[in-house]
Amino acid sequence: MSTTLEIKSKPRWERRKDARPQEVLAAALDIFVERGYAATRLDDVAARAGVSKGTLYLYFENKEELFKAVVRENLVPALNEAEDYVESYSGSSTDLLREFILAWWKRIGETKLSGITKLMMAESGNFPDVASFYHEEVISRGNALIIRVLERGMQSGEFRRIDKVHANLVIVSPVLMLMMWKHSFNALQPHPISTNDYLDCFLDLITRGLHAAPLSFSNTQ
Repeated sequence: MSTTLEIKSKPRWERRKDARPQEVLAAALDIFVERGYAATRLDDVAARAGVSKGTLYLYFENKEELFKAVVRENLVPALNEAEDYVESYSGSSTDLLREFILAWWKRIGETKLSGITKLMMAESGNFPDVASFYHEEVISRGNALIIRVLERGMQSGEFRRIDKVHANLVIVSPVLMLMMWKHSFNALQPHPISTNDYLDCFLDLITRGLHAAPLSFSNTQ
């Protein structure tokens, strides 16, 4: 007596029912950077991660919570490391500022994470709760780090006395501009900005401007 075996393939979602939250976060980062906050749909994140929308909701209540998790997974650890680095650094404040900016660019600026910065710059006005969260967990801590480096240099006499709050904004702004340019006009330019040359020039101007030693000018008269 023959038995007919009925073989059914498992649904696609069942095959991935054990998907980890990290897979969802990786997919969410990609789509937030590609499409922005407003245009990101949880259906698309779930599809990119290979899970059902129901599975996504097991981990994240809504899009705002998913975005917060992306930031906490990717940007907050970088800030934790930077704070430890600044606290334990034993070299000059000039070198510390230079290393901090270059390391931040390598960790954030030249990776897809810089797209989160662009997203916040573009859409924070439409999503004040998300903007408030981002400011508290990322922007305020980044600003505090740079101010700490400036204070360190002024206390040692290496940097001249300056308005450290506004100096922080002056230091941050060119780096933000470079991130924005990278995600907008850089690909359209016949000669795209060289990030290495840009950062070298920027850091040269900033560190010379901060230095306490008097500047000497050649007398051409």
